[in-house]
Amino acid sequence: MKYDGGQISIDGLDIGKKSVQAKERVGIVPQDIAIYDTLTAYENVAFFAGLYGLSGKLLKERTLEALEFTGLLDQAKAQPKTFSGGMKRRLNIACSIAHNPSLIILDEPTVGIDPQSRNHILESIKKLNERGSTIIYTSHYMEEVETLCNNIAILDQGKMLAHGTKDQLVDMVSDVTTVQVFFANNVMPDINTINGNCGVSHIEAVDHSLKLSGKNSSIDINGILARLIETGYQIRNIDTCKPNLETVFLNLTGRKLRDGEEG
Repeated sequence: MKYDGGQISIDGLDIGKKSVQAKERVGIVPQDIAIYDTLTAYENVAFFAGLYGLSGKLLKERTLEALEFTGLLDQAKAQPKTFSGGMKRRLNIACSIAHNPSLIILDEPTVGIDPQSRNHILESIKKLNERGSTIIYTSHYMEEVETLCNNIAILDQGKMLAHGTKDQLVDMVSDVTTVQVFFANNVMPDINTINGNCGVSHIEAVDHSLKLSGKNSSIDINGILARLIETGYQIRNIDTCKPNLETVFLNLTGRKLRDGEEG
């Protein structure tokens, strides 16, 4: 797609004037898995690496390196239609890094996979960064962002709401209190019991508990507990949560995390 304003450059190369050279430096890992089920894992990586101009001995070397890096070398001859979701995600990454890009863009690469593959992918991303690649990482999982990213932007409906380091963003909500109320017998209260009352500005149901946030000057913890008890709910425990990126996200966007919307 041609852009109709401004300028895009990658490593100092104007993408309008030196499109091929600029794009050769980029690796894309899309959210929707982009691999061919009827090709082997090796053939998939070799195909995509070939699109970036690799051929011959170098193509073979880089293909094997990418498969080994993503933990799929022993599956080189297997077709991805037999792979688990996590293995397909890792193959997706292998296809995107075989040409050694200096910029790698990953769009939610850990969605819907098992914990082992998730951890492998996160560790792989750290290694890619240590090897010199700049990583642009899109995610709704705030714990992943906190683990991986040193420069964070919060986007909502196409607009950047905040930008900075983790500490800088968390400082934005230093005047916000977040409490998590746990209930006996795994009962899950109706969010509307509290929603909009007792100074609560954000509320979220999390594993048989309610996580509530509000400004320090307005949130009424005792009032929240009294309202829940009056409604007949038995409280097992209550924790005060330290502000984190999730707190920032909720306060800036006013939405629950992982609600299926594009952010």
